[in-house]
Amino acid sequence: MAQKNTAEKFALCIENKDCEDLEKKKIYKILPDDKATEEGYLRVIDESGEDYLYPESYFIMIKLPRKAQDALLMAS
Repeated sequence: MAQKNTAEKFALCIENKDCEDLEKKKIYKILPDDKATEEGYLRVIDESGEDYLYPESYFIMIKLPRKAQDALLMAS
């Protein structure tokens, strides 16, 4: 059986200036986007359920235990 990718990335929102679809103190899933990262942005699945680019400075990257990752992914 193939193993699920365990390299999920999450970030804590610390700023939401002019962003109605972000909540401070909430954890968001980050999608890989090398080009965006090079330009100082992160691709985030926000409150709308869609992925958008937001300034990297609005987030702190965090490492979560596997159980916490699973719980967050199941809740979305």
